[in-house]
Amino acid sequence: MARGRGGLSQGTDVLVVGAGPTGLTTALQARANGAAVRIVERRPEPFRPSRAMIMHSRTLEVLRPLGVVGDLLDRADRAPRAQLHLGARTVAAQLGDVGLRDTAYPHLTLVRQADVEDVLAGALEAIGVPVERDAELVEASWTDAGVRALLRADGEVGEVACRYLAGCDGADSLVRRLTGVGWQGGQYGQEVVLADVELDGGLAPGMLHVAAGRHGLVFLFALGEGATWRLLGTRPAGPDGEGAFGQPAGDVSVVEVQRLLDDSGIGVRVTEQVWSARVPLQHRIASSFRQGPAFLAGDAAHAGSPAGGQGMNTGIVDAVNLGWKIAVASRGGRGTGAGAGGEHAALLGSYDLERRPAAAQVLALTHLIFFAEASTHLLPAFVRGTVLPLAAPALPVLLRQRPLMAAVVALLSQRWVRYRTSPLSVVGAPTSRGARPGDRLPDRTVTCEGRPGRLHDLTAQPGLHVLLERDTVAPELHLAAPPVAVHRIDSWPGSGLVVVRPDGHVGYRTGRLDGGDLSRWLRLVCS
Repeated sequence: MARGRGGLSQGTDVLVVGAGPTGLTTALQARANGAAVRIVERRPEPFRPSRAMIMHSRTLEVLRPLGVVGDLLDRADRAPRAQLHLGARTVAAQLGDVGLRDTAYPHLTLVRQADVEDVLAGALEAIGVPVERDAELVEASWTDAGVRALLRADGEVGEVACRYLAGCDGADSLVRRLTGVGWQGGQYGQEVVLADVELDGGLAPGMLHVAAGRHGLVFLFALGEGATWRLLGTRPAGPDGEGAFGQPAGDVSVVEVQRLLDDSGIGVRVTEQVWSARVPLQHRIASSFRQGPAFLAGDAAHAGSPAGGQGMNTGIVDAVNLGWKIAVASRGGRGTGAGAGGEHAALLGSYDLERRPAAAQVLALTHLIFFAEASTHLLPAFVRGTVLPLAAPALPVLLRQRPLMAAVVALLSQRWVRYRTSPLSVVGAPTSRGARPGDRLPDRTVTCEGRPGRLHDLTAQPGLHVLLERDTVAPELHLAAPPVAVHRIDSWPGSGLVVVRPDGHVGYRTGRLDGGDLSRWLRLVCS
């Protein structure tokens, strides 16, 4: 893979280490908001088969300004159907439009991680940022100007200078080890088994199957790579050491995969197995997501179970939050590389202040879900093996309750994440209407320049978005980065405004425009 015009040692604003969904999104968001970017990946080829299979509505929302959602949805199942196998009973569930309000994506979306990576890498390639594969970070040191990183590629070692280093290199992150940041948590007593298989036994095609039993849950996705079905099941953890956590750690025999299916009671037989792996699991979080000019995102910053499909989604939300901030700091040019004592201290410091508490909450959620799904303790095993089959006749009624389904999907989608205590969340003159600074911008119908539309249609481009109330005098904005767009909302009476950050959260809100207050917020965020 080409190393850019300057070769292996070409300097850049942002060096991203790791080309999974988190790294690709970080690179795309940073480039879209004005930074020069390089992204390196030690693997010569993308990791296959996929591990993640679900993308939530909030993730699609934050990716929308990057222009990739259409291609993602073209590869996805946006109206998945499911069958729940509860003992001798089977319950059907429709997981398409679940009645989730306030979003353009009111559905659960099944999409392979491989497809996500293909789309994101293609979008980067299209804007001149190819993924540099078989290029490995071997060392990094911090300077007053940023980072000096040593890369190894094609048998050569070169030194790269960059303003900021984004460690998106997985749970065994070298960037995290180089920073000396702590890795807090522990290991699970269960592990995941993945397999791509062909099955015999009359399983309804083209849908998600979930089998609950005393030993845990088994999921069968109609998204296999090389075979029809992708199996995900849990079992007691193997004896491997910590270094294997989160990574495929060896094949699983057909006999063992069949035993998982038999224990689940789903009543199918493996006729062919084309791939398998066991994945030891941990629940850990970095003690800080930032050390000087180095940042951690995705599995490098937090690692948990696959329960609720949170891992890839949380990493992408990290990346969208981080990417615009390091882009702005790179292009502003007045702060130090480390941000300490410079103009960008609040901006760069906000990444850890915002994302680490959010990631801790997500880990707590997945820990609880995983306990219910996989624990062999008496209570969850009794609920899965006895209570759920007995409750099966009532489940169709519950599954048709759209408010209940919407609440569950909203919880999993992380729409509840907000940054109200962030230094970037500022209130000007009081106003009782609309989202508070730090909250996700709701997607509502508004009238803009005489035309009805949705708020998220207006903000579906990179950069800051200034939403003026009907009578507000448009302020003059001169920013080096990120891009800025101004929209007048005719259906909002008043003389205030809302500024929406590039990650879709409200940053500044006022009920009455004060040029001094707005300028101070812009200096805080964009200097």
